[in-house]
Amino acid sequence: MRTRTYLGAALLAAVSLPAGQRSAAHADGVLWQSEVPGIDQAVIGVRGGGEGWNTRVVALRVDPAVFRFRLTARIHGVFPGWSVDQAPDRAVVATNTGQFTGITPWGWVVMHGREIRPPGRGPLSTAIAWDKTGRLRWLEANEIDAERARGEITEAFQSYPTLLNVRGQIRREIREPGFGVDVDHHDGRLAIGVLKDGRVILSITRFNGLGDLIPSVPIGLTLAEMAEVMRGLGCVRAVSLDGGVSAQMLLRANGRRQMWRGWRSVPLGLVAEPVEPAH
Repeated sequence: MRTRTYLGAALLAAVSLPAGQRSAAHADGVLWQSEVPGIDQAVIGVRGGGEGWNTRVVALRVDPAVFRFRLTARIHGVFPGWSVDQAPDRAVVATNTGQFTGITPWGWVVMHGREIRPPGRGPLSTAIAWDKTGRLRWLEANEIDAERARGEITEAFQSYPTLLNVRGQIRREIREPGFGVDVDHHDGRLAIGVLKDGRVILSITRFNGLGDLIPSVPIGLTLAEMAEVMRGLGCVRAVSLDGGVSAQMLLRANGRRQMWRGWRSVPLGLVAEPVEPAH
């Protein structure tokens, strides 16, 4: 049986954030709170199907003109060693990135201008890359080689499955059975998307049925439901990051640290740090 996540006024509720001096702005029914210049946060309740009947979504909206993204890695012996606890002090936002096997990230990885891993060839994959100016590029698998040839990319990673394609559509493969994806699987989700104006959306889900008793239990939405969430937040493109027990996110703002921890460490993280002032 197929289910759907609704982002309508009747089923989406903006959750009040701690009081402070932050300004609020409504966009498509979502209440965004300004945490620091360049970063807004929204916390919404979503009713999905099955185990996702009471899901909390925490979304961050990041302005790439104010914050620069880069990858960071950590291996401890023969095990992945990165978590949001290892995020550098300058990082205002941090999250885990794409899929991995053992200590090896899946797909294309570029760090500090050096290619660490070649591209993967998954048909449902998306690559996200930045050049030295901080310009963000969303690439399908067949577009990666042209970017590699230009030699302009300084940071890049690849993940799957794609939630919203280049036309802003939810991929058929995550909506309908028969394409090798378990379309009925509910899990904790983590996703990255982009708005028309270039701002980046990072969203993590938490099962809300037990309140704060077990906030990181890996129960939540299907992939198609998460795609609808990202589209409801205004994204024109989006891809799933490693969710389930890996999903984790950090926000440092207003002298406090908010953390949504996962249950396991990963080899690769993504951080957003303030852009260095021009000299």
